[in-house]
Amino acid sequence: MSKPLSLDLRERVVAAVSGGASRRQAAERFGVSAASAVRWCALDRDTGSARAKPQGGDRHSHRIEAQADLIMALVDGTSDITLMELQARLAEQGHRFGIGTLWRFFDRRGITWKKRPRTPASRIARTS
Repeated sequence: MSKPLSLDLRERVVAAVSGGASRRQAAERFGVSAASAVRWCALDRDTGSARAKPQGGDRHSHRIEAQADLIMALVDGTSDITLMELQARLAEQGHRFGIGTLWRFFDRRGITWKKRPRTPASRIARTS
């Protein structure tokens, strides 16, 4: 995704159209596409400004955050639950989330599950 064109350019295109030029003429004059000129003029007409809308950011985490109490209850009930098991339990209740989504949910909270070694470390040899 690229950065939006400057507000100054957008305002000059809108001003040219307001001054009597067609949208295509204004687009040609300022070196932008005709579709952009049409969108900017419509945006200026509807909102009073041709300012670009915010780009990027998270738009989907609100779905999993709405189920935070349920997820934390499942984790508290089974402390050694894996992400795949958690995903299956949530699917049984009608909530479908990917493994990566679940991982980011726990990462935001700083929750990790560390593996424990099955045998004590060797005192003689170096372990990795």
